[in-house]
Amino acid sequence: MPVHVADDGCRIHYQLDGNGPPCLLIPGLGGEAGFWQGVASTIENDYHLIRIDHRGAGGSDRPTGGYSIPRIMRDVLGVLDDLHIRRAHVVGHSTGGMIAQTLAVEAPERVAGLVLSGTWERVDTRFTRLFQARLALLEQAGPVAYHKLTQALGNDVGWIEANRAALDTELEQAETRLQPIAVQAARIRMLMEHDVFDRLGRITAPTLVIGGSDDALIPFASSERLAAAISGARLASLPGGHFFPKAYPAPYAALLADFLKEIDI
Repeated sequence: MPVHVADDGCRIHYQLDGNGPPCLLIPGLGGEAGFWQGVASTIENDYHLIRIDHRGAGGSDRPTGGYSIPRIMRDVLGVLDDLHIRRAHVVGHSTGGMIAQTLAVEAPERVAGLVLSGTWERVDTRFTRLFQARLALLEQAGPVAYHKLTQALGNDVGWIEANRAALDTELEQAETRLQPIAVQAARIRMLMEHDVFDRLGRITAPTLVIGGSDDALIPFASSERLAAAISGARLASLPGGHFFPKAYPAPYAALLADFLKEIDI
């Protein structure tokens, strides 16, 4: 994978696929480019896809501190700068959606079309208590227990039963993938420290908000409020739990392609 070296020396790994207009795919809290594999396989003939491993995840470096949504947004911009991409479609899921919102607010000239899925509009009491509980589980019970809850909350019942072997493999890898625990804890804390709700009205890019109709982590009502706060935003819903782009990539990719084809870069 190519590497971007951030201004603090952190190496950010990213993956390039396909041809066409540039389209940046930002994953959620897991932070791994592989989250998008199913979607990428469907649309790579029509877009130049850039998929990033967040700092602290995947193949990217895992520095001991400095984790924040704005910091990861700057990493994303650094990758685009390395590639000499002035403007791109930006797609973010969950935590990636918050990074994408921040990018669209802070650097609107870099965003052509904006797709925000399974993400939230502001840090409220429910969100804070949920992620405080997840943080406590990670720190006190460890990565395997934490990831079991993530699997249970993140996927619908039918998908879990049909993919139990793959989920078991994820659990076997959790002790390695979620290290150091202090880094993953910092990445959870950053979610409770940042939102751009009061600045969402500044977003000028055409925007599609996709909510999970049965999302137990980020309720569909959050998607409704997010779309209402962005001028002209479209709202759509898909079933499949919180991880619906990974679990059911075809309908997600179809929504994405139908929306982005109308937007020139």
